[in-house]
Amino acid sequence: MYGRVYETVRVWELSCPRLPAEVGRARRWTRDILHDSPCADDAALIVTELGANAVTHTTGPAFRVTITRAAEAVTLTVTGAGTTTTHPQITYPHQDATHGRGLAIVTHLATALDIRRTADGHTVTARLPLPAALPAAREAQPC
Repeated sequence: MYGRVYETVRVWELSCPRLPAEVGRARRWTRDILHDSPCADDAALIVTELGANAVTHTTGPAFRVTITRAAEAVTLTVTGAGTTTTHPQITYPHQDATHGRGLAIVTHLATALDIRRTADGHTVTARLPLPAALPAAREAQPC
């Protein structure tokens, strides 16, 4: 009889009040969870950018961060609850602009980005592959 190998998937979730200081808490929480991953710094930066967008562009009382860790990737999801008059989009502002680069940074770091409007606001999901799942050409590069 052959045994089955089941992949271990771990999921963490954090709900934060929609306050600017909570973005820093979400970043530290992400680093703590992924402390042993080569993607910890990239993941923390992504959570910072997406959390800041949720605080800035939505009206709900909170935002939620979900981290899913599997053998091949770390998936980061940030949901900003409440209404908004904007839709998250990738922009490339003038070099002197002080805002507007967050999603462009995320797309540079992640291998996949998904933006969805939900009944409660917007959900943005970014995927970071782990080294074992990277193609040979990317093995020498950090994730």
